[in-house]
Amino acid sequence: MGVGRVLSGILGVQIVLGALLVVGDVQDGLRMPSFGPSAPRLSEPVRPGDQRRLYNPDYQRPPLDPARNPGDLPKRLILTQDSGTTWRLEGTIAGGDAERIIDQLTAADPAIATLILQSPGGSVQDALQIGRHLRDAGIGTAMLRGEICYSACPYLFAGGAERRIEDGASLGVHQHYFGESTILPAFVAVESIQRGQGEVMTYLNDMGIDPMVMQHALTTPSDEIYVLLPEELDRYGFETAADS
Repeated sequence: MGVGRVLSGILGVQIVLGALLVVGDVQDGLRMPSFGPSAPRLSEPVRPGDQRRLYNPDYQRPPLDPARNPGDLPKRLILTQDSGTTWRLEGTIAGGDAERIIDQLTAADPAIATLILQSPGGSVQDALQIGRHLRDAGIGTAMLRGEICYSACPYLFAGGAERRIEDGASLGVHQHYFGESTILPAFVAVESIQRGQGEVMTYLNDMGIDPMVMQHALTTPSDEIYVLLPEELDRYGFETAADS
């Protein structure tokens, strides 16, 4: 499906999103409805129609399976060798991480064949830059059972030359956060949001991911996360190598 067709298909969502920004400025930061304190936790299994969970992107949470990698995730991306040509990239994707991490990926010895990812998200632009480098370098990406890839992390994951997701790994998307509301920036932000989402969808299309996955991101507020089911990961093309 072409990017132009996808952009047309979600134009209505973009208009509603822009309208909410403007109204939110007038009403001092209107937010989309949340599920409340009884909302299911991220660690609880998701089912069709029950895939959104409350989510704070600033909360440094441990993996879903603490036995695999105990403790909070790093506040910035950290590259470590796992075994042989398999390395790990974990932590929040902070602004400016792309240049630093790309230098480390290039200098890695032995050269990286597969990069295991785990991140709560962060800077979209840095995720896109790192993802394009992974594709150019022919580096594959992987997710392990009990670990997470949320917010901007799926864009990084999409850059893998080959992509593998173990059963029990959790990949999720949502709207991107654009900071505090004020009247003037809201009107400007509508154009900025559309341009940014267009860039993301073009990137996903280039990486072989169906940009229609953005329908879930655009309709999920930034304080929630939409966890993709295995059949959705397959439908949108996230996985290229079957889990053995």
